[in-house]
Amino acid sequence: MPVKSVIIRRQVVDSIFSYSKMFHPREGILLLRGRKKGDVLEVDGVVIPPAAVHGGGFSGFSWNLVPMDLSYVGVAHSHPSGWAVPSHQDVLHVSGKIMVIAGAPYSDDSCLKVYDTHGEPLRFEVKEESKAPEEDASSESGF
Repeated sequence: MPVKSVIIRRQVVDSIFSYSKMFHPREGILLLRGRKKGDVLEVDGVVIPPAAVHGGGFSGFSWNLVPMDLSYVGVAHSHPSGWAVPSHQDVLHVSGKIMVIAGAPYSDDSCLKVYDTHGEPLRFEVKEESKAPEEDASSESGF
């Protein structure tokens, strides 16, 4: 069953934006971890690929250097130009079930786009993290 929509945790979006800003004006690239339930894919983590290459108009890595992990669901990379649309090369080299592109200035969720393996846009939502009850209690007590 193909992916129809994607849920991305807030911490993942923040990680993608931070990594993209760190490498700007070069492209950054990250592996995405998650799981698929029916036609919905939930992304819950990122991994920095070993020996990744970051260039002005490209980024890449060798899957041969990546430890085996069945939780990889796709790749996220940045477009420093701000144009978060997949290039022909992006579509040719899609890995996994989805491709996420972050466009500069990496400032809010509108800078993020999600695509299927054919380069077609997918609906996505960002899942905000909820605080654990003990975190709320400790902040109120002053500890």
